[in-house]
Amino acid sequence: MRVAFIVLLFLTDGAFCKKVCNYQDIVDYLNLTTDNSVFKLTRPVLDYTHPTIVELDIFLYAILAVVEKTQTFIPFIWATMMWNNERIMWDPAQFCGITQISVPRDMLWKPDLFIYEMIQKDDSPQNPYMYVSSDGTVTTEDDMKVVSTCKMDVHKFPFDTQRCNISIGSAVHSVDEIRLIPFSNSSRATQFSREMMKTQGEWEFLHLFVASYNFTYDGRHWEQLIYTFTMKRRPLLHVINFLLPILFFLCLDLASYFISDHRGEKLGFKVTVLLAISVLLLILNDILPSMSNKTPLIATYCIVIFALMLLSLLETILVTYLMEKDSQAKLRLRNDWEDKHEKVKINNCNTEEKRQTGCSCICKVSDGEKQHELLPVAEEVDNTVHSGESHVLLLILGELKELQKTMNLHISCKEAGGRSSHWATRINRAFFIFYVVIVSTFLSLIYMEWNN
Repeated sequence: MRVAFIVLLFLTDGAFCKKVCNYQDIVDYLNLTTDNSVFKLTRPVLDYTHPTIVELDIFLYAILAVVEKTQTFIPFIWATMMWNNERIMWDPAQFCGITQISVPRDMLWKPDLFIYEMIQKDDSPQNPYMYVSSDGTVTTEDDMKVVSTCKMDVHKFPFDTQRCNISIGSAVHSVDEIRLIPFSNSSRATQFSREMMKTQGEWEFLHLFVASYNFTYDGRHWEQLIYTFTMKRRPLLHVINFLLPILFFLCLDLASYFISDHRGEKLGFKVTVLLAISVLLLILNDILPSMSNKTPLIATYCIVIFALMLLSLLETILVTYLMEKDSQAKLRLRNDWEDKHEKVKINNCNTEEKRQTGCSCICKVSDGEKQHELLPVAEEVDNTVHSGESHVLLLILGELKELQKTMNLHISCKEAGGRSSHWATRINRAFFIFYVVIVSTFLSLIYMEWNN
């Protein structure tokens, strides 16, 4: 009976005296304090010949901006880094099965990794803690906004695909001291990035490629992890706001050939369209970088259309000049004829005042009689008839001569003006055919180049 009571008492005391553990027990056991510099001064290895293996994972969280003008790529990424601290280790069985604790970042040594392409310091708030496992594995997780430089190819803008790199390496430690290993391969990194993606803006994320790169500098071997982000632009906004308006202006310029050349509206219309294209070229200048290995196709598109419209304006000026030359020739001949007509009238009035006698005579001339046949008849009548009827005949013949001069004047105006108008019409028709052929060929070539 006494033995049973002792056993029962022992079991009851064990149930009520269960061990209670907390994270501070592990911190005290490891002697992790902010004043203890053993864990943060040097690389955490027991043998200096053993390199520290750093496993790195980067996922794309958002594409904040891609600035072609400054060649800048701004992603928001999620970075996970893991390495082994050989000075930290405990038995989870002694601490109620605790396998992981979190400690402040400034208590332990961290790899001195940096991004080679970063051009601006990250101002995102960092995670103040890091995780420490019982086997000595230290894990840090951070999200950061990376303002990096990226060499962009804008040759096919806005139907372009860009590839921007983020290269990560150590600033002080070479390959003999720190080895960088990607925790996830390219497929897994791409899949996780697509699942985590929150915003892409005008860009469509395609692929994340992970590669390791070794190089030698100053007699030492260095290692980098290069993450290549591949993304494709969504061109709809640029097509609606830029490419289509220029195409519409080109169609308006083609339609202006159906406006009459005799008035100045056609010339003013073409100048207005040309100025509108100039405004769009200023907008393009703010988008594209100032230097590029290849001329952007959109710049070629705009410059060629601008040149064609300028050539069309010059052709309109030439045609207008020919038309004006025709009008001025007609006006000059008409003025000369009016001056001569006035002089003849004055002479006739003076002649009639000097005449003292007059008679009436009717002289009928058939419609089919030619003008040059009237001249010999007039001379014969003037020589044989000395009566008053001769004066009336002379007046009639004078009027017929003036009528002949008027007809000759109209015929010469028509012939002189017809030459200029004829050349203007031929130039206008030939240039319109040339314009349509060149525009069709150019648009076809630029379309094929953009889709190549």
